[in-house]
Amino acid sequence: MVGERSLNIGRSVIDSILSYAKAAYPREAILLLNGKSGRDGILINGVEIPPLASHGYGFADFPLHMLPIDFSVVGTAHSHPSGVLRPSIEDLNNFYGRIMVIAAFPYETEQDIAAYDDNGDQIRFRIIEDQ
Repeated sequence: MVGERSLNIGRSVIDSILSYAKAAYPREAILLLNGKSGRDGILINGVEIPPLASHGYGFADFPLHMLPIDFSVVGTAHSHPSGVLRPSIEDLNNFYGRIMVIAAFPYETEQDIAAYDDNGDQIRFRIIEDQ
């Protein structure tokens, strides 16, 4: 999906994902990723909490029909309190957008975060300083 294009994530986005996941622990957390997708790649520069999001033990979800039309949403981020940094079958079956970011316990650094495409293939990302 992303192929050779770049994936850039803002430093504040990384910090927000880790903080939100840590606050929800031991439940899973879910966020929408905002940014831009173009020929050269994807830039993720913001996050938002989906409307009516539910955070449970082993799942995080939100009703898709409650989302407003927003073309800045490029994917989702969610946490794995188990520490597993790979998407599950359920994750791939509920893929939304172009990118899925997973944060795994202990949610301390960017080493606890990975990005995936809709096939479950890991995508390298670069952290950029916020502008």
